[in-house]
Amino acid sequence: MSAGTSVRLGSTPDGRRIEVAREVAVDHRRAWELLTDTWRWPEWGPTVEDVTAPTRFISEGSHGSVSVLGAFWVPYEVTTCGDGRWTWDVAKLPATGHRVEQVGEDRCRVVFEIPPLAAGYVPVCRRALSKIESILLADERGL
Repeated sequence: MSAGTSVRLGSTPDGRRIEVAREVAVDHRRAWELLTDTWRWPEWGPTVEDVTAPTRFISEGSHGSVSVLGAFWVPYEVTTCGDGRWTWDVAKLPATGHRVEQVGEDRCRVVFEIPPLAAGYVPVCRRALSKIESILLADERGL
């Protein structure tokens, strides 16, 4: 199990960001697969109800639309994707970054990067990380 979620101000390729992170006892490749699989975003994204995308897994330049809180659809475009990190623009605005870091054998850290002006999104990211951990551990057990 995890020791919980941490929140800190960090430096990313996109500048200073609030980093919301959680260590999970799974291989980093499994976490990366979950984060890049558009079919699974509604499972862990508290604000994502549905996704339309031309491909299941994202890559740089991927685009589509997400249904946010079931109220409206907004377009997205993946701006970077590789080396365990992806970022996107949602409705043409920079949104949360996503990162997976290997911290040991069969252990990784999943990180959300939030622009400082979006600090109110920290509780949403905490909830998403809790869901991600639950999903990954359940998948690991074959549930």
